[in-house]
Amino acid sequence: MAAEPGHDAVEVIGAKRDGRELSDAQIDWVVDGYTRGAVADEQMAAMAMAITLNGMSRREIARWTAAMIASGERMDFSSLSRPTADKHSTGGVGDKITLPLAPLVAACGVAVPQLSGRGLGHTGGTLDKLESIPGWRAALSNEEVLAQLESVGAVVCAAGDGLAPADKKLYALRDVTGTVPSIPLIASSIMSKKIAEGTGALVLDVKVGTGAFMTTVDEARELATTMVALGQDAGVTTVALLTDMSTPLGLTAGNAVEVQESLDVLAGGGPADVVELTLALAREMLAGAGRDDVDPADRLADGSAMDVWRAMICAQGGDPSAALPTARETQVVVAPASGTLTRLDALAVGLASWRLGAGRARKEDVVQAGAGIVWHARPGDAVQEGEPLFTLHTDEPERFGRALEALEGGYDVGDGSAYTPAPLLIERVG
Repeated sequence: MAAEPGHDAVEVIGAKRDGRELSDAQIDWVVDGYTRGAVADEQMAAMAMAITLNGMSRREIARWTAAMIASGERMDFSSLSRPTADKHSTGGVGDKITLPLAPLVAACGVAVPQLSGRGLGHTGGTLDKLESIPGWRAALSNEEVLAQLESVGAVVCAAGDGLAPADKKLYALRDVTGTVPSIPLIASSIMSKKIAEGTGALVLDVKVGTGAFMTTVDEARELATTMVALGQDAGVTTVALLTDMSTPLGLTAGNAVEVQESLDVLAGGGPADVVELTLALAREMLAGAGRDDVDPADRLADGSAMDVWRAMICAQGGDPSAALPTARETQVVVAPASGTLTRLDALAVGLASWRLGAGRARKEDVVQAGAGIVWHARPGDAVQEGEPLFTLHTDEPERFGRALEALEGGYDVGDGSAYTPAPLLIERVG
């Protein structure tokens, strides 16, 4: 690839390869050049690997994020009659929190512009879950997003092509070049989209554990601190919660099965951990938007969050009363012994759900709406030998074998006298 006047891709790559800080001009040039096609995929792959190996300073990360924002448009919600707040999760297993959270916060008087993504690998995608609702559509124009935020108060949809296009291109490249687990690249990817989205307040749910990108608290804290600084520097009120993802959330992982569990929460029930995290994130979002005078628990109890859910689904073409899809085949795994379920590994459950057809190995793969896994006990619960422990769901019975392999060694049943539950909420940053 020929060099452009004043800059040379090999020179910029070499600087980061050798551990030097990139200048603002170098960062602006390489991000813009990659977006336009003047920097080739193989050159940006080398740059991403150099960043993964050598890291970036806070100044470099801030500039890289700003350059990605500048590659596209910025949304503006200043015309809305209420403040805005958004939430971003770094991804986990059974993490359906966006589904009850967005309508709940909207029911408290704060607009929620939730631009979400699809699943890849063992982590589920919010859009895949919602697309299991008959008729619901993920693609909205900016005008439709604004109108729905004003009329309903919440929207969950796909990010438009105009929002941080540099990130969209770089994300796909990182996925196939082994450069996903880089804190500077993760932080700038997430925050470029969220800042460009235009929300006034942002709450980050940074997952920690076997089922998360960040497996240790130290890694998660570094990522959270980096993202909070980026948000605050950009004028967005930003906080982060570090939350446990060693155990999957709730009792389901998949698509339609997670929608049903979200409906249980909106109806005033649902698993205790899903309710706890939904309320914790809602309170942070409301505080960030200046509406901490409202208790979101009241809006779950009085049905107003469910009302917003129904309006939100209808506004995007969905039928909230339609039966959710179910898989053609199921298989039950029974408890091997009587005792207490002392461990349920999030990664094992996520892999099993993925192999059943609930997720995708490549972006172009189609997911099954009814596929997934339901577990009938959570760590700390008593189980009886021979009683159902898991129910596996898929349209393709040939998938059961590999899903069962994923679950092997992923749970323990034993004496519960020494069992101590891990806290769901680990730490607050910001």
